[in-house]
Amino acid sequence: MRWSFQVGRIAGIDVKIHGTFFLLLAWIGYLYYREGGALAAVDGLVFILLIFLCVVLHEFGHAFAARRYGIKTHDITLLPIGGLARLERMPDNPREEVVVALAGPAVNVAIAAVLWIVIGLTSGVPDPEMMQETGVPMVLRLFTVNIWLVLFNMIPAFPMDGGRVLRALLAMRMNYARATQVAASVGQAIAFVFFIIGLWWNPLLLLIAVFVYFGANSEVAFAQMRSVSKDLRVASAMVTKFQSLPLDATLHQAVEALLSTSQHEFPVTDELGKVHGILTRDDMIAALRKSGADTPVTEVMRADFPSVPESMLFDRAYAVMQECRCPALSVLDSGGRLVGLFTPENVGEMIMVQSAIGSRPR
Repeated sequence: MRWSFQVGRIAGIDVKIHGTFFLLLAWIGYLYYREGGALAAVDGLVFILLIFLCVVLHEFGHAFAARRYGIKTHDITLLPIGGLARLERMPDNPREEVVVALAGPAVNVAIAAVLWIVIGLTSGVPDPEMMQETGVPMVLRLFTVNIWLVLFNMIPAFPMDGGRVLRALLAMRMNYARATQVAASVGQAIAFVFFIIGLWWNPLLLLIAVFVYFGANSEVAFAQMRSVSKDLRVASAMVTKFQSLPLDATLHQAVEALLSTSQHEFPVTDELGKVHGILTRDDMIAALRKSGADTPVTEVMRADFPSVPESMLFDRAYAVMQECRCPALSVLDSGGRLVGLFTPENVGEMIMVQSAIGSRPR
């Protein structure tokens, strides 16, 4: 994810912080400072950091549960709206998906239980009148937040954990795409209720409603793609008629290729067909304005684009393309040679074709 900075690596998983998270800290610090001075600002910042520590532990719960089923986690990123664990994929087995989805909230339950024991062993829950004078203790505030994190995440709506649990339970009785559609409809109904309540009571619910609604749409689209492309390989959908650029090509040659073909992305290869990078149309135009047509494509191409084997499952390759937000993926044969391009346009066309085939009368 862009604007993210790696701050550590735990159990083989990169931990990152998005740049906007620091803006949140600055805003929180300012609000607390305005209300109670420097000590209040420090207290507020420590509290927020502890909350997000609980959020990171929540995401590690998902990651460790997924690892149990052989699913890797690319990284965990801390955002102003929470944490995001980028799993390689969700489990195919509904029971395994339930375990992975519940593992995050289970971590918050465990944290809340530990905090409750700490509260009991120290001074106990203070009197409400005393809290008005001295403020709510940090431990009690963290306990309350973890309870709310569990309740919020278990709302049966995508992309929260509760939505995934509901989908997995439904998938035990119906196909995956239909289960996702039903779970998404439930989530969108909840989003509508949140929106109505938010208009009259709390504007924050408006943001949550939009988040839930579009999260449900995204899950349905992915489930439909996964359903129609089941067992298909990348070789079935890749572009096989394409033009590549040699390593010694210039932007002038790239422009000629752009104007003479319908391609927007051009793999840059050596004499043996090995891919060294991809030149996109946007990068090409930007470089033309900046440095001219004689610029070598090797100075402009993107060398960090992933490649996929032609034998990879269609939905896995699509997930790779979504994760890297790539306009195209290079497709390689077993010898590592370029044999095709995997593009969003071809993905859409393949889904339409497979949907039409699957819906025709038998």
